[in-house]
Parts: sequence; C-alpha cells; structure tokens
Amino acid sequence: MNLESEGASAPLVDQLEEWLRAVEGEHCEFKEAKSSYSFEKLTEYCCALANEGGGRMILGVTNRRPRRIVGTKVFQHPEDTCRTLMEHLHLRIHFREIAHRDGRVLVFEVPSRPAGTGVKYKGVYWSREGDSLVPMSEDKLRNIFAEAGHDFSADICKGAAIEDLDTQAVEDFRRRWIEKSKNDSLASLSQDQLLRDAEVLVDDRVTYAALILFGTRRTLGKYLEQGEVVFEYRSSDASGPAQQRKEYRHGFFGFYDDLWSIINLRNDLQQYQDGLFVFDVPTFAERPVREAILNAVSHRDYQLGGSVFVRQYPRRLVVESPGGFPVGITVDNILDRQSPRNRRIADVFAKCGLVERSGQGMNLMFEQSIQQGKPRPAFAGTDAYGVVLTLHGQVQDPNFVRFLQKVGRETTASFGTHDFLVLDLVHREETVPPGLQHSLRNLKERGVVESIGRGRGTRYVLCRRFYVMAGRKGVYTRKRGLDRNTNRALLLKHIEENIRDGCSLNELTQVLPGVSGSYIQGLLRELRAEGRTKLEGSRRWARWYPGGEPKVERKA
Repeated sequence: MNLESEGASAPLVDQLEEWLRAVEGEHCEFKEAKSSYSFEKLTEYCCALANEGGGRMILGVTNRRPRRIVGTKVFQHPEDTCRTLMEHLHLRIHFREIAHRDGRVLVFEVPSRPAGTGVKYKGVYWSREGDSLVPMSEDKLRNIFAEAGHDFSADICKGAAIEDLDTQAVEDFRRRWIEKSKNDSLASLSQDQLLRDAEVLVDDRVTYAALILFGTRRTLGKYLEQGEVVFEYRSSDASGPAQQRKEYRHGFFGFYDDLWSIINLRNDLQQYQDGLFVFDVPTFAERPVREAILNAVSHRDYQLGGSVFVRQYPRRLVVESPGGFPVGITVDNILDRQSPRNRRIADVFAKCGLVERSGQGMNLMFEQSIQQGKPRPAFAGTDAYGVVLTLHGQVQDPNFVRFLQKVGRETTASFGTHDFLVLDLVHREETVPPGLQHSLRNLKERGVVESIGRGRGTRYVLCRRFYVMAGRKGVYTRKRGLDRNTNRALLLKHIEENIRDGCSLNELTQVLPGVSGSYIQGLLRELRAEGRTKLEGSRRWARWYPGGEPKVERKA
C-alpha cells in the first residue's frame, strides 16, 4: 500500500505504515469510524488500552487485514476530546491528526496505567478480549494491585485510637473533599464515618495513613516519630545551624498550609519587561512547591528512620525524603510512570483534590519551571536510600518566558509536558533524546522549532520569531548558518586552494565550525559524486583534492 501523502509529513507517514502492519491487540486498536463514533466507546477503549500497558486508538482505518485508510470525520476538535478523556480517566492522552490523501486518520495515544493502579471508567476496569470490551477479571486486578508491593500506610497502628486524631485536621480534609466532590452530604457525616469512607479507618481501627494525615503531635511522637516534616531556611550553603528551623510532627492536614506560608515569607519576585508592561515571576511558584511536598509525604518510605526535610535557599528549594524511588521509577521515566508507595495516602489526597489519581504532579513541576524560564527540577543526590528533589527559582531567560506565552496564545493545540521539555532542551542547545522525537516533530510542524541540516547531522533551533522578540536576529542567522550551496562552495574553494597537499576532514571542519562532521561528510560525498572532488588515502591519511570523475550508478 502506498502511504505517501500530500498532507502528511514523511515521518508521520512512515509511522502510520508501521502501525498498519501491527497486530491488532498488540497496543493498537483500529476502527473505521467514517462518519460517527461514540465518545463513550472511545473512552472505554482508551481505558482498556491503558490497563494493557498503553497503546493507540486509530480511527479512519479498517480493522481487518489488509488494512485500508478510509478516513474519518469524527471528533473534529480532538483537543477538546483529549481534554474530556483526561477528565474521565486522569491520564495524559495525546492525539495525532494525519491528513492522508485517502482520508483523515485520527490517532489517540494512550499511556500505560500507573504501576499498581488500574484505570476505570464509570466504575468498571475495562480490558479487551478479542473484538470486545469486557470488565477486567479479578485475577488480573489482583496482579495489578500487587505490583506496587506492600502499602505500609494501609497497615493498622496497634494501640492508636480515633481519639488520637486531630479533629481540626479532619475538618480541613472534610472541607476539601466537599469542595472537590461537590457532595454536600459529606457535611452531615460523623468524623468516624467520614474517615471510614476515606478508608483510613478499617473496622474502627486506625491506619498509619490516618496518623500521618490527621495525628496529633503526641500521637505521632508515640507511634511514628519519623513521620514528621522539618523545614529549614538557609541563606547560603555554609555549614552550621539554619537561620530558621521548624518541625511539623503532627498530621499533614494540620500543617500543609502553614508550611507553604513560611516558605512564601521569603518568596521574592523577579521582574521582566514586555513592551510597556512589567511582569512579576515568583522565585517559588506555589503549585510546584506544594506538589513537591505532597510527593514527599505520599511516596517516602515510612519504615525507614529519618524525616522529610524541606530546605529553602534564596534561589532554590530542596526536598529530601527517605527511601529511593518506588519500584519501576527512574529519573528517565518519572514523567511517564507513577507508582505510589503509600496508596492509602495517595487515595486520600486524590479524594480531596490535592493530587490527581494518575499522579501528574511531577509533570506540573517540570511544565511550570520551564514556562517561567527556570532550570528543570533536578534529582542530583538521589540514591537507593533517599530522593533529593531540587526546584530552582532563578529566572534565566525572560525572553524565553515571553516567547512561551506568545506561542501559547497563538497555538490552538495545548502543549504537553514533553512539548515543554523539548522546547527547553532546544533552547539550551541540549540533545533531544529518542523518546521525545514525537514531540519534536509536532513542534516543528507547528513552526515553533526549525531544523538545520539533514540526516544524523540535523540540529534544531527555536523559530526565528524567538530571536526577533529577543532582539537577537544576528544570533539566529549564525545558528541557522549558511545555506547548503554556500557551504559546498566554501568547502570546494578551500580544497582548490590546497591542491598540492590536499585537505583532511579535520581541516575541513574548521572551514564550517558551526555544523557537524557528518553534515560536512555529506557535502563532500555530493561533491565527489559530481566529480568536483576526489578522496585519496584512508583513515587519518585520507586527503580531499579537487577534480575526479563523476560516479556512475551501475545497472543491475
């Protein structure tokens, strides 16, 4: 089947061809959906794909082999469709819209469910069985829940009673839960029943989750003293006592807002100007800081000694929590996978709207840091015994902040975490890893990123309007470099001027210092094929000379 299209870029066409060869059931689901398709059914299939490790829902293609592109007219506003899917499933779902000559193809890319967590829609954990959707079996569900390992927060704390919990902290949780759920009937429940419904009381016995979230100072000190959170302010990295130290040895809902308030006391504003207007950027944005604290409380290992430390410096915030990353989580996949170590705590946070059940707090930290022109969150110092998360507060490039705001206003499709990450990597002239190539292509198609060169020597820069906005048009010209024909002419001129001794590849890279060696080799091969240069010798003795015979392709 010829998949070349006037409307689709070559990489997307290649990917579509690969998907069409895939076996349905192996992370791909195909539906014709020519003129209609139920959103309900789309949601159920996305739910099932997530439960099976993630995959793609591809509309506009026949599901039987040989597959044909028939085109689809459904979901004409896929941005809104993805937004609604995320509201129902609490997963970051992306889409691709391919304008193939045989018709429009719409692809919804569904991530895997978080480790140890099943995804459900309207109370049902969906999975696929042949051509049908069926509720997931109990055995499969048990296997999924077992992935996360033992949940210490769900264990019963022997000796603790409901009288050991702070009633004001419980009422703060009740208020938040009502606000999130819009369920006013929660207001009439007794505190005992409220905590049973939140599953932190089991048969009227107190779990460790209840202590961590609602315990009094005396109770936490008696049963789980390492459950405290310690705040320190340090004006420098010098050793010695902190300028301020405060220990929160009581339930989380009793100190959460106070901890943010104490951080915010020294939260100065950094200013940048856009035309006639001056904008303020806080050194520490509230939401990422709160998310970092929530992550530490819900993911730390409570069976290890040691407290959670929140250390504030003038331009950075460091959150240290005992225990390494949960099973299956690494620095490389932390934006795409979630594995709550203390599920009972995470569930309570989700009930009252402090976090999403899918755990997108880390994504939010990365997005806001990049949007505010700050360094990305870092995990330097993390090992098997503790996680060290650093949020940097220094705005490094106000022009990049202005650029992101302008692009955001002009672009109809919203950026995801990976899009922001690619923009930041390109802006900082860092390599974009293979796993982010999809976002890189999307940004290039939107005109936000431009490519330079071809093949393995391809480089990427932000689009010209960023440099115009920053008053750095000359930098853009330098980064773009000379066009291909001019580069060829410069190489040829240098080779012709050194006809006696020839030119080594290392010498020729000095002629074009702003491009890669592979790009230069490509230009030399073109000149050689045209008979304008020739290569003599091999390896380090190889030299390029002018002249030579054009290469002639041999016919089979």
